[in-house]
Amino acid sequence: MRASVHPVRLPVKLNLTPMIDVTFQLILFFLLAGHLAQQESAVDLDLPVAQTGHKAMESPTRRLVINVAQDGTLIVGGEMIDLERLGQILSADRKTSESLEVRIRTDRRTPYGKIAPLLIRCTESGIWNVSFAVIGEETSP
Repeated sequence: MRASVHPVRLPVKLNLTPMIDVTFQLILFFLLAGHLAQQESAVDLDLPVAQTGHKAMESPTRRLVINVAQDGTLIVGGEMIDLERLGQILSADRKTSESLEVRIRTDRRTPYGKIAPLLIRCTESGIWNVSFAVIGEETSP
């Protein structure tokens, strides 16, 4: 009996299901992350102009953005809150994350008396990494 010259090839089947699942999960992640990032800066504020300073570098530190309207209204994550609720949020975030940055976005016409209680709440919660969002002098209108 003679052996066959051509080996028998079995058809190769490629299972693409795991790759499609991962692709859809990545799409959902980036859509949600983009939506949350837009909520932080969705409030239209006339930011103050900075004549000096340096651009903040991106870091892996968790950041909480607090928007302060001209009338002193506080907005965190698209939700209007009061100082009591802000203190609860800061304390809870401080307990879950050892390093937390608070970024305050405020209208340039907001009096300091509306911002000072925010800074006091941050220090009461043990948060010292606080920054203000501003626009550079060269990019101001």
